[in-house]
Amino acid sequence: MSAISHEQEKSIYMPCKVIAIGASTGGVNAILKILSALPSDLPPILVVQHMPLRFTNIFAQSINNLSAMNVREAADGDNPANGQVLIAPAGRHMELKTENGKLYIRLSDSPKINHQRPSIDVLFNSVAHSAGKSAIGVILTGMGKDGAAGLLEMRHHGAFTIAQDEHTSVVYGMPKEAANIGAASTTVPLDEISSIILSALKNFH
Repeated sequence: MSAISHEQEKSIYMPCKVIAIGASTGGVNAILKILSALPSDLPPILVVQHMPLRFTNIFAQSINNLSAMNVREAADGDNPANGQVLIAPAGRHMELKTENGKLYIRLSDSPKINHQRPSIDVLFNSVAHSAGKSAIGVILTGMGKDGAAGLLEMRHHGAFTIAQDEHTSVVYGMPKEAANIGAASTTVPLDEISSIILSALKNFH
């Protein structure tokens, strides 16, 4: 993928600092569908997909070939950039941190949350505190409840939050839990999520 241009750095989407996406069972195809429909000049996207060890790098490479954005596995200390998708490595939590107004990625081997590492809740909670209302959160198909509480935390901090609907979810576990606790600003079919993200970005001030 080509390097991010200066014009892309001044994207109209700049007021949104980050988009965070979490998924589990059925999420590989769902994430691919969303990312392949998005343009290259978006704010950075951070992804947690529950996946076995050694598979996340292959997953990132496969999406990179089909996405307008630059997709790769995250590394500790990365500074998320416009036009970039960072995928949490299997077996490591991924958090968004801020220092002197600059965002960076912190990976850790701390204990599992909701039986998962990486945990979507860990990512979403960190985004809530580092980006606040300048963020969008998306929870997709998956078993269990990982990500629901974190999505609620994002919403409490002013983020726009999206949950995949039951009809298009392979497993309606995580999005259902998010909807049940009021974590989702909106619940929509998978096919509509990319356009909802773009609409939400254009409403940022």
